[in-house]
Amino acid sequence: MVAPQYPPAHGGTAPLPRIPADPVRGRSRLFKALGLVAVAVVAGLVWWLIRHEPAAPVAQAPAKEFAFTAAEGPVAATDCTAKSTGEVKKWLGAHPCLGLSRALYTTTAGGTKVLVSVVVVKTSTSDEAKELKAIADRDGTGNINDLVTDGTAKISGAPKLLDGKYAARAEGNRLAIVLSAFFGGKQDQTTLTRVDTEALALAPQVG
Repeated sequence: MVAPQYPPAHGGTAPLPRIPADPVRGRSRLFKALGLVAVAVVAGLVWWLIRHEPAAPVAQAPAKEFAFTAAEGPVAATDCTAKSTGEVKKWLGAHPCLGLSRALYTTTAGGTKVLVSVVVVKTSTSDEAKELKAIADRDGTGNINDLVTDGTAKISGAPKLLDGKYAARAEGNRLAIVLSAFFGGKQDQTTLTRVDTEALALAPQVG
């Protein structure tokens, strides 16, 4: 006798229903992805702008009006008193300098040759340099002799520089004194003032 056949019994647990994806969470992930892309694009754009930003213009030094040619020196000395006159000499006698350097240059201004003396006095302190300048700036107080005046340099037809245009500048413990004059007796104080202004820049070369 054949035993009756029964269909297999199903388990007691019902199958779990399929849960659809959360649309809000999907959109959140999409927004995050788009945000990352936007950040990357902005960063790339900023980097490109930095790399391609026009370079800032470099400040150019003003063009020089005069070209100076060395004619004599620099000649160094330590006895400033022996090379000076008037109140300047007297002051240096009471405040011995640490060094003295003198040079001569020539240039051309308005088609006429100019002789330029550049003297650099090294004092003990910056205050002394300013004090010496204040004395030298006044008329009739003497000066430090240029190389032509004291006979060191022999330049044919050299003008008398002590009667020429004067300029001075104190920087630190150094005082630079410039004298200039035209060869041939030409008088043009305005032009010589410009010559002196540029000649002061020669001081570091002198001493």
